[in-house]
Amino acid sequence: MPGEDLEILTARTLSHYDAAAESFWEGTRDHDVTQNHAALLDAIEAPAPFTLLDLGCGPGRDLLHFRSLGHTPVGLDGSARFVEMARRNTGCEVLHQDFLRLSLPSAHFDGIFANASLFHVPSRALHGVLCALNVALKPGGVLFSSNPRGPDQEGFADDRYGCFWELETWRSHVTRAGFEEIMHYYRPPGRPRHQQPWLASVWRKVKEGE
Repeated sequence: MPGEDLEILTARTLSHYDAAAESFWEGTRDHDVTQNHAALLDAIEAPAPFTLLDLGCGPGRDLLHFRSLGHTPVGLDGSARFVEMARRNTGCEVLHQDFLRLSLPSAHFDGIFANASLFHVPSRALHGVLCALNVALKPGGVLFSSNPRGPDQEGFADDRYGCFWELETWRSHVTRAGFEEIMHYYRPPGRPRHQQPWLASVWRKVKEGE
């Protein structure tokens, strides 16, 4: 797929989520990702409450959690159905934006929560997306990501485009975009590594002059 148009890859993935929006909500609304919520929030050094971006917010599960803690979360998703559901489910501001065409305010967010979302960005577009997220964070702001890991391969599975990175490759992408690593871990917790398909990582925006 290296030569396929990025717009086609994105449209096909978003079409899948639009069609499966209700079943996706039912299948994921009760997933326990409190470990990931805490990883983001604990790394933010600014005084609470935080202004947060939930990148790829889906129907709004994590927006609800962050709002319940008193923070100000803003959702963003490329799926029109997810945006509609998230607005209805949470009452939060939810932006309808394609990851490849992000339009975000500069130095606005204390943290960005990218849970099972950035792996959908084709490798050719990843640097630009990560740089846009860096610009949207306040100095010293935090980016959390969780992606399915794999042998540095990308392509379609069930009409969804995905990239499956080894830790070192993912680390090189994120550091090149102006972040420094805080920590990483594998999920689900408490299992042998071969039963932990998810790589979670936490990053801080490098402050100017460092």
